Amino acid sequence: MRIMARCDRRGFLRIAACGTMAALAGWRAQAADTPNVVIFFADDLGYNDIGCYGAEDMRTPNIDALAAAGTRFTQWYSNAPVCSPSRAALLTGRYPQRTGVGDNVPAGLDSAGLRPDEITLAEAVKGCGYYSGQFGKWHQGSRQDSRPKAQGFDDCFGFLSGCVDYYSHIFYWHQSGYQVPYHDLWRNGEEVWENGQYMTNLIAREASRFVRENKDRPFFLYVPFSTPHYPMHAPTEYFERVNHIADPQRRAQAAMVAALDDAIGAIMPELDRQGLLEKTLIFFISDNGPSSEARNLLDDSRQKYHGGKAYPFKGYKGGLHEGGIREPAIVYWPGVIPSGQVIDEVGATMDVFPTVLKLVGGELPKDRPIDGKDIFPMMAQRAKSPHEEIFWGLGNQRAVRAGDWKLLLNGKLDFEEKSEDPVLLYNLKDDPGETKDLKAQHSDIVEKLKLRIAAWEKDVGAES
Repeated sequence: MRIMARCDRRGFLRIAACGTMAALAGWRAQAADTPNVVIFFADDLGYNDIGCYGAEDMRTPNIDALAAAGTRFTQWYSNAPVCSPSRAALLTGRYPQRTGVGDNVPAGLDSAGLRPDEITLAEAVKGCGYYSGQFGKWHQGSRQDSRPKAQGFDDCFGFLSGCVDYYSHIFYWHQSGYQVPYHDLWRNGEEVWENGQYMTNLIAREASRFVRENKDRPFFLYVPFSTPHYPMHAPTEYFERVNHIADPQRRAQAAMVAALDDAIGAIMPELDRQGLLEKTLIFFISDNGPSSEARNLLDDSRQKYHGGKAYPFKGYKGGLHEGGIREPAIVYWPGVIPSGQVIDEVGATMDVFPTVLKLVGGELPKDRPIDGKDIFPMMAQRAKSPHEEIFWGLGNQRAVRAGDWKLLLNGKLDFEEKSEDPVLLYNLKDDPGETKDLKAQHSDIVEKLKLRIAAWEKDVGAES
């Protein structure tokens, strides 16, 4: 059965319009029954790859409707420019360097990943009576003690590696020291076969099933899509839908994003049918910026891929310029989070953990640092960002944003191309596109922020 191609937006737009006026003053009374929580997590989605973030060639009606009915962020950051560590930050509320996942988890079906003693959001909300499901890309380790069931998820379906063929569900990228290809599709720890079924549709199917089966109890639903991560596979109907785009690479990206949009357009109506939209908190986030990797092209040209767009920002996945880490982000909770709101304050993926945990009545772990902040006041009451500074590290790249200033050390534009200088200082308020290096004019700020990066490295155990 084909996944529903368009969401009836009237349902959740109507709910948002009716509830917003009473939201701020009375949200605690309205939320006496703590919300269900849904996290849609896109993969390699560029800032300029969806309509509500300015993409004029991409048609994303379901994501755009979610933004219209909820709140959209303009300064939301992933905690890493690659897949695994960004997911680790989401699940733990901690800088990924603390979690054992400072870089992408390698291929294989026995790879170490998220440390067994980390407390995931699924484990944390379990103490509040929540039932948790994970459907899609895991990429937090394939060793038994790193898999979703071992990390607190009650119901899970998907693949463990960084990517698979969308139809055969086989991991096939050669990596030295690992046996490839291998089949990688699992349900609750048991290998399953869905040959010929499009992965994005399978994820939507399983997430919708989870909603139906758990409508009568509080749940946490984590939906980490693999879309639009390579390989650039999408059913013919999606390529036909975007045939107005002349550039074949951009057209491939658009087809993948259309499939992602339709998947959300299948899950949202299920929440509506079950009468759950009014009591569900929903996040839509991307793990990192668009990929420029040649492997997107599925040919031997070795050219860089330019299908994904991060405009107006500089850089791609793999690098610590804004294009690699500043992401689309939407939050929706009708009657509590105002509809149509745009937030220009700084937020980060690691903030989801403490924000959700507080809203469901839980307490933060006291035996470890939680680096994320509760951003509910920022979302619901237009408070200022709780972040004075945020740090990033990948390989020998380092970055810090402190107020409007950003210092970048040993930066890259993607996995391969280095920045023009090993030390770069930008004022992001005046220059969000990172076009003007100001280190010569502000050497005092450079030295101050270098010291802050060094202190952060020591704190989180990052290798220099």
